[in-house]
Amino acid sequence: MSALRRISTAVFVLIALVACQEDGPNPSENQSVFPDLLQLQREACEKDRGRWGLASTKASYVCYRDLRDANKSCKVGSDCEGLCLARSRTCSPIKPFYGCHQVLSNSGVVQTLCVD
Repeated sequence: MSALRRISTAVFVLIALVACQEDGPNPSENQSVFPDLLQLQREACEKDRGRWGLASTKASYVCYRDLRDANKSCKVGSDCEGLCLARSRTCSPIKPFYGCHQVLSNSGVVQTLCVD
């Protein structure tokens, strides 16, 4: 068999093999195998009485939780389920509480806390 004939046969076989390859997985098949993780997180949040929404500082979602001691007066950070806000001396209404705030530490010292 001549070298030219062997090369042309090899090229023909390669073309035939490439033509038989699949284009990749079908996205609709993956949805049943891999459920939407964002949707699962939202459902878990709402099942646990949270509120699903956009984070105020980023283009991402977060589970907000209303705190039982919201707006209750506080003297130190440990008085609150969330944060003890220094200016009003009250407990923060939600968790997470985004932004920069003056808060009271567990020893009652005023500190700046930034949550983003």
